[in-house]
Amino acid sequence: MFTGIVTDLGTVREVQPIGEGQDMRLVIGTSPAFLAQPAPAVIGASIACSGCCLTAVQLGGDWFAVDASAETLSKTILGGFRPGSRVNLERSLRIGDELGGHLVSGHVDGVAEVLSAAPENGSVRWRFRLPPGLSRFVAVKGSVAIDGVSLTVNEVDGDVFGVNIIPHTAAVTTFGTLQPGARVNIEIDTLARYVARLVAADPGALAPPAAQ
Repeated sequence: MFTGIVTDLGTVREVQPIGEGQDMRLVIGTSPAFLAQPAPAVIGASIACSGCCLTAVQLGGDWFAVDASAETLSKTILGGFRPGSRVNLERSLRIGDELGGHLVSGHVDGVAEVLSAAPENGSVRWRFRLPPGLSRFVAVKGSVAIDGVSLTVNEVDGDVFGVNIIPHTAAVTTFGTLQPGARVNIEIDTLARYVARLVAADPGALAPPAAQ
């Protein structure tokens, strides 16, 4: 599990085809502090890479490598990564850590399109178009993870939603270089997922009890 609070901005150093070219190994450069704190990373550790929970298969002083399967590449933006691509990074949550964002599983639900970015007072309003089937899980003032960044939804209009990005967030995440037309990983709020499942199974499940 993660919180959606990015703690380092990594860079893809190598992209290595594996599994007869169907899978991919990514070598990602990062800071030594990211791998050392709060405890040294180990082989098998879970690391969120732009919102995707991946397993560290190799480690160096300032880099780590992860493998992405064909399934992961088909459902996320990782298949478009190239040397030089920037990556939002977060180590997995430990019991007792501060939950600064919201509970994020690192399981990407779909890929959204960046529609626009417009200055709005001291922040920037970003708008995204969701893939089919995800809009019912996104609500105003609810939570969403975009490329692994925990954000609050500020507007929803059909399959389009908007969030505001403050300068600090832009400086420490890939939002600083994101452009309209790009694609981003989306993870819906876990609570929304289970509420939708409950209602689908029993439309009256959330109805208030009848008065006695």
